[in-house]
Amino acid sequence: MSTPPPHSEAGLRRAEPAPRPTLLSREEEAEQTLGNSEFGAGARALLVGGFLAVMLLVPVMQVVAEARAHGLGGRWPMLGVLRVLPSLAEVRAVRSLSGLWALVPHAERIKAAEKQLEKESVLALGLRPRVQEFCTGVLGAGSEQALPGSGGWLFYRPDVEYVTGPAFLDGARQLQRRREAGVQPDPMAAIVDFRDQLKRRGIELWVVPVPVKPCVEGRHFGAESERVLHNASFGEFCARMERAGVRMFDVGAELERVRVKTGGGPLYLEADTHWRPETMRAVAEALAVRIDPQALGVGSGGTREAALLEKRVSGMGDTVALLGLASTQTRYRAQEVTIWQVPQGSGLWRPSPSADVLLLGDSFANLYSMEAMGWGEGAGFAEHLSRGLGRPVDAIVRNSDGAFATRELLARELRQGRDRLAGKKVVVWEFAARELAFGDWKLLALELGQRAESRFLSVEAGREVSVEATVASVSVVPRPGSVPYSEHILTAHLVDLASGGGTRGADALVCVWSMRGQQWTAAARWRAGDRVRLRVRAWGDVAGRYEKINRSELSDAVLQLEEPLWGELEP
Repeated sequence: MSTPPPHSEAGLRRAEPAPRPTLLSREEEAEQTLGNSEFGAGARALLVGGFLAVMLLVPVMQVVAEARAHGLGGRWPMLGVLRVLPSLAEVRAVRSLSGLWALVPHAERIKAAEKQLEKESVLALGLRPRVQEFCTGVLGAGSEQALPGSGGWLFYRPDVEYVTGPAFLDGARQLQRRREAGVQPDPMAAIVDFRDQLKRRGIELWVVPVPVKPCVEGRHFGAESERVLHNASFGEFCARMERAGVRMFDVGAELERVRVKTGGGPLYLEADTHWRPETMRAVAEALAVRIDPQALGVGSGGTREAALLEKRVSGMGDTVALLGLASTQTRYRAQEVTIWQVPQGSGLWRPSPSADVLLLGDSFANLYSMEAMGWGEGAGFAEHLSRGLGRPVDAIVRNSDGAFATRELLARELRQGRDRLAGKKVVVWEFAARELAFGDWKLLALELGQRAESRFLSVEAGREVSVEATVASVSVVPRPGSVPYSEHILTAHLVDLASGGGTRGADALVCVWSMRGQQWTAAARWRAGDRVRLRVRAWGDVAGRYEKINRSELSDAVLQLEEPLWGELEP
């Protein structure tokens, strides 16, 4: 590992003579403002009267709109908020005080119902885009998740907070505060533990934290320095990793070399959270050079000599969607870039489960690789790493939660008796640097389990089965506009199955689309007790297309060991 560049920490301090405050949420700003405001008697009466009028007007408008859309006998979305209350059967089944207490809705369930109602509000749907258009176009303001910079650039708020926020290794404040919030906040503990588990199997780990956009393009957000900046703890983090013997690839230093070669041009996309294709390709190729060839031996089946396929693609950018502007907005336009697709045989490159190199990556690796992200396919980080190494590469990629998501997927496969690490010599772990400050660095055991008989429904490859079932539980679905990706898949536990194929009484674990194009699907509104109809097929039939898409899992560890099915809703 190379010595951490001095600008990683010192450069940031030169640009910041005094600590910069963490950006506040809208709720925190409102609370501070109201707590220091005084109102006269007339103003108080006007504000209270206006508040009560709005409180009455909004539900009346919602009722009228839903009555027109669904009819008096239809299923009104606003009534979904009543599902936080216990059913009559649950009330009748109470036999003790503890049973009565168990009927009280949990805060998380109430909050989820509020968020759902907020998203479906007729008034919000009609006014929010127009208000945001005025705030962005006239006032130059962003949204809770997207912040405008100069020259039409947009930045993801957590990325900005990573750079401007407090040191993530501050044990007295940051680490303890995040532990109290229920996460494992120490990235070093998770990285060293993961390295040690791989080492016991003779596998070498490379850690690749990718600087987020404000680190590199801070000049478009008021930074005086054009050098790569980081959180104040990043320099210390690199030094500790070096002392622990962890192999780290310094992406920031490579980006500065790329910037010099390109004459100071942009390295990231203007209205997206990610890097440009030529930036990504340069980092992948530089990493391939750094990986010790002796750890891998002679390559086989590589793609180093394959001629790249140049292609022009255009995309709007994931940060634009976070602004919540109307679909007719013209302030931000699609950006066009060139990607370089890596061929394999008569098609495009695909990961190889038998390869001796495994990439664990997030959306920085997924971009340009998965068509659903809007920037083409077959030209991502794994593709160019494979070409640079001159050998096949296996890949487990998930768009978010780089601190734990891909490790969790790997650990689950091992527990299910599928040894994804068999024959592996090198694991490359890529994640966005913001995860160092905000990620949940779970300690996960890489234990190989035994395949067990399952009571869950399975479907033969290539076959499709129609089922009707009751929803027992469903994973968390993100609110559209709150995350920098437009597609999402939920996981549901279904019980009391009945199918045309004679399946009755079995359970099923099913993955279903929950968000498409930043819009919830009908499945996103599933709740326990709902009766649903869908067509299911083996997950292996669609894994090649959908494995990389962000997916939420059920919290039950036993259910996580089951192989899911893929489901499509029936009308």
